[in-house]
Amino acid sequence: MRRPFDPTLYLVTDSEPAHRHALADVVAAAVRGGVTLVQLRDKRADARALLEQAQMLKAVLDPLGVPLIVNDRADVAHAAGVGCHVGQSDLPAAAARAILGPDAILGVSLDAAAQAHAVDPALVDYVAYGPFAATATKADAGSPIGAAGLAAVAKLTLLPLIAIGGIDAGNVAAAVRAGADGIAVVSAIMAASDPEGAARELRAAIDATKAEAEKAL
Repeated sequence: MRRPFDPTLYLVTDSEPAHRHALADVVAAAVRGGVTLVQLRDKRADARALLEQAQMLKAVLDPLGVPLIVNDRADVAHAAGVGCHVGQSDLPAAAARAILGPDAILGVSLDAAAQAHAVDPALVDYVAYGPFAATATKADAGSPIGAAGLAAVAKLTLLPLIAIGGIDAGNVAAAVRAGADGIAVVSAIMAASDPEGAARELRAAIDATKAEAEKAL
């Protein structure tokens, strides 16, 4: 990895935070609750609007020591001086890395376990796989992979593995036990009336599950 980062609790934003809280306020509250990494995802924003959002969130997150990732748009990520996350239909990792330079965080989504073999750890810093459970956040997310699907990918990669999709306080422990190094959530925090409290509950469950696993070794 080119730059150290903590994948433990990964917040992926949506374009309209619930309860009409400002995006910056929701993100700051989530970090206070234990979020360690933030991805700006707004499929509807044009390049300029997305850059403005990225610059705004970077100004919030930099003093807190939490990295920002931009979804899909390597050009916007580079302009903002932040990391990028690409899917299987976005720019290939090599092209995204060429735009970002050597120091930015780069993540890649997997749609199938076999795709883990094609991820070059010299270019990519983490992989994300899901949906772990049923989710309404992403219409084309596919069928849930569950603990078995996540565990299969954990055996195929040495990169940090992020579980995403349909994860909340009720099933986050199962994702960690299946081999997730980090947990990515959208609605579990973004749709919460108390984003800080929701993040704190998730982080406590993640930390407790990891502690139990360490004791069992």
